Amino acid sequence: MAIHKAVLDDRRLKVRELSDIVGTSKSAVHRILSKNLDMRKLCVRWVPRLLTVAQKQCLEDVSVECLAKFHSKNETFLLRFITMDETWVHHFTPETKEQFKQWTEKGEAAPKKAKTVRSGGNVMPSFSWDARGKIFIHYLEKGKAINSEYCANLLQRLS
Repeated sequence: MAIHKAVLDDRRLKVRELSDIVGTSKSAVHRILSKNLDMRKLCVRWVPRLLTVAQKQCLEDVSVECLAKFHSKNETFLLRFITMDETWVHHFTPETKEQFKQWTEKGEAAPKKAKTVRSGGNVMPSFSWDARGKIFIHYLEKGKAINSEYCANLLQRLS
């Protein structure tokens, strides 16, 4: 079927574009997609980052190690456990998920998209917290990079 092939070639086609391709009405195209092919158009699901298999494995290894320490010293471990993270904060209004809608077949999950869009400017705060709450927030200076020296300096602030 021409409509099904066109959608599989480009899942972001609009009903109007499909109508032009196959030469039939928009309502007929929509009916074929939804009723005959049991397809629907879903928005992407925003995710913070798309991690590689190696990154996921590293996160799992650290989590298992922390869990083992928690089980052996659960009272003191949580009080001494400090978490740090950093993220880019962009000065812009992100694109809408609507712009990335795609046709999916029944049972297919919504597509994922990392929010990686260039903007007018950005800052990178590093957050540090423990079981009691926020310890501090530090903003990376312009032109600097997060490396071992930067992380060591942040850790020294905690002692």
